[in-house]
Amino acid sequence: MLLPDGYSDIPHGKIAAVVTHLEMTARPPRRDDPPGAWRLRKIDPPALDWYRDIYRRVGEEWLWFTRTALDDSDLASRIHAPGNELYGLAVDGQDEGLLELDFSVPGECQLLYFGVTAEFIGTGAARFLMNRALEIAWSRDVSRVWVHTCTFDHPSAVAFYQRSGFRPFLRQIEVADDPRLDGKLPRDAARHVPVIG
Repeated sequence: MLLPDGYSDIPHGKIAAVVTHLEMTARPPRRDDPPGAWRLRKIDPPALDWYRDIYRRVGEEWLWFTRTALDDSDLASRIHAPGNELYGLAVDGQDEGLLELDFSVPGECQLLYFGVTAEFIGTGAARFLMNRALEIAWSRDVSRVWVHTCTFDHPSAVAFYQRSGFRPFLRQIEVADDPRLDGKLPRDAARHVPVIG
């Protein structure tokens, strides 16, 4: 259904975001790594507690909620799925970034989840993580790497992806129950998105 021009009401208790899908179909020029004491480590197999912790610490401020209420079985089936790869951005022995890649579609890689904790935003850690993500993705037999982000994300996210070589190709509206109203996320998460409900 196409939304009409103008304003469209969102029911109380719901959230709505504009989602931008971005892709690249050729390996981009490599960008220099910023200085920093971080390293990438593959998490194989990922423990559920580890995943829940890093997912929350990276994504809570940006309303990452789709995996917060999954039970152990459902979460394990996703993060242990064939073609799914998980990496942590380690700083002084603590993971401060999440990279989740999906190679399940032949010839493609989707950056399912990508981000660093609040303390490391603006430090170059995300650039380091993206450089590793693109190295891993393009080392495989792929002709397309893609990602999506939304208006709940960091305000620089789209520009960061574009600087990394991604080009926007699709825009959508996502409507969902506000995860702060049913306890999936704390009520004070994502203060840039007001709770109405």
